Amino acid sequence: MTSFTPHTRDLIQVLSGYGKLILMIIALSLGTATNDLNASSEEDVKTVAALDTKYQAAVKSNDAATMDQILADDFVLVTGRGKVFSKADLIESARKKEVTYERQDEEPGTQKVRAWGDTAVVTALLWIKAEQGGKPADYKLWFSDTYVRTPTGWRYVFGQASLPLPKAESK
Repeated sequence: MTSFTPHTRDLIQVLSGYGKLILMIIALSLGTATNDLNASSEEDVKTVAALDTKYQAAVKSNDAATMDQILADDFVLVTGRGKVFSKADLIESARKKEVTYERQDEEPGTQKVRAWGDTAVVTALLWIKAEQGGKPADYKLWFSDTYVRTPTGWRYVFGQASLPLPKAESK
């Protein structure tokens, strides 16, 4: 058995006390950091929700400038039919006003935003009523939009849309 001198025992007790203090400080810091992350996440959810709603409004009005601000340079959209569009494709379409929208609106209450650090995903049911190339379109689809926090703010980096839903299922 190891025996300690009285001086060594006192030093161990002091260090043990400091160890407890350090552990308490770390535990409190982690608790505060977790609360800050939750608060930040809630704020991020609100920010991204508003940004995605702003993006849908920009598409509806063919506002290429706002779309350009929100879309990341390497943005990709994949439709339910497997067609792939880049940022340049969407901006050009908006500038040319290839589609005239009557509706390009998320159905109320369907938007859900999930945030994980610097990434957030928006899902919602979208109602599109428009005319493209003289052909009318009126349908609903589900989409998922992925946003990433960058040094200049949140940017829309990837979108994926379902096929148009059958009329009976889109109510």
